[in-house]
Amino acid sequence: MTQQPLASRLYFKVCCCVLYFVAASASFNGSYDKWHFGEDGLSGQDPRFHFEMMVEGTAYRPYVYRQLLPAAVNWIDRVAPPSFKTWIYTHQALGTETQQKPFFDSPTAENPVYFFRYLLLYLATFGFALMALFAMLLVCRAMQAPPLAAVLAPPILLLLIPYFQSCGGFFYDYPELAFFALAFWIALKFRWGWILPIAILGTWNKESFVFFVPTLYPLLRLRASRLGAVLGICVLSLACLAVHAPVRMAFAHNPGGGLEVHWRDQLHYLLDLRNLLFGAEKTYGVQALKAFTLGPIALLAWTVWRAVPPLPPATKRHAQIAAAINLPLYFLFCWPGELRDLSLLYVFFLLVLVANLNDWLGGRVTGPADPPRLKL
Repeated sequence: MTQQPLASRLYFKVCCCVLYFVAASASFNGSYDKWHFGEDGLSGQDPRFHFEMMVEGTAYRPYVYRQLLPAAVNWIDRVAPPSFKTWIYTHQALGTETQQKPFFDSPTAENPVYFFRYLLLYLATFGFALMALFAMLLVCRAMQAPPLAAVLAPPILLLLIPYFQSCGGFFYDYPELAFFALAFWIALKFRWGWILPIAILGTWNKESFVFFVPTLYPLLRLRASRLGAVLGICVLSLACLAVHAPVRMAFAHNPGGGLEVHWRDQLHYLLDLRNLLFGAEKTYGVQALKAFTLGPIALLAWTVWRAVPPLPPATKRHAQIAAAINLPLYFLFCWPGELRDLSLLYVFFLLVLVANLNDWLGGRVTGPADPPRLKL
């Protein structure tokens, strides 16, 4: 009697890991096939931020600011034994005349100068896609979602990421989602000090984490006084700025600008009914409507509308702050049609999916019980 529940739990954990591996593989492959790493000769090529420019630090601003993974792969490339890199390049990258090349088919990756770093970035991006799934699972469990809804919501969101990458997709998109979900989970379960390393790494990955920090205030209030929560937000914000400021200064002489202003492009896009009704692109190898067209947006709005009432108050306040920050930034500085730039709302949308799944299963998301407020 005691062994059967243990065996069942082990079985479902193994199945969950397999499901998440398949979902991460599919999502990353959909993103990679669509945009690659911006290198020449492939879909997604862009002379401002292709792979070589990102790892060499010559990409245009603001893309060059996203340095976590480029810095990591450059460091590993420096410390890895040359013989090991040569072995991988010779025996795994080139293959034989009768074998298909493993990993990827990229002209940049065929260059021995860049192959090892390309391989590392490829694996790291997939690894963060997988990490994002488990981070989102932690969020769902912290919200006391039913097991089935908690398990299914993260892969659904991850599989939508290539659709959200309507006008561009980047290797730092998956780490961004992973860091947001981890920070949200920590804010639910622990004191704000534990978010500090996530804030540092998340900002090094992409400066959007600076704007995500204030959205955590309603969650920090579950475990802290008003003064304690404000103090936590201030310290975390200062840590983010302390990471981002040196990066900006290091690449101050790169071409491009610290911000790209696109509000005129946004107006032009929104006023053109052809874009809103018939805009299409290929995702997962299938030509389909872009995520930012009226049909998908209406479905997205319907999904949110159905889920908002049962969500806990702290989650709703998190979403309100995120929307108040993200929507103006999106309209002013983001290329039209890129839903990936509404990333501050990713975790909220995850919980929206949980609530809808839970409704179909006949349950209800209650959220965590409010712990006693801490006093400084």
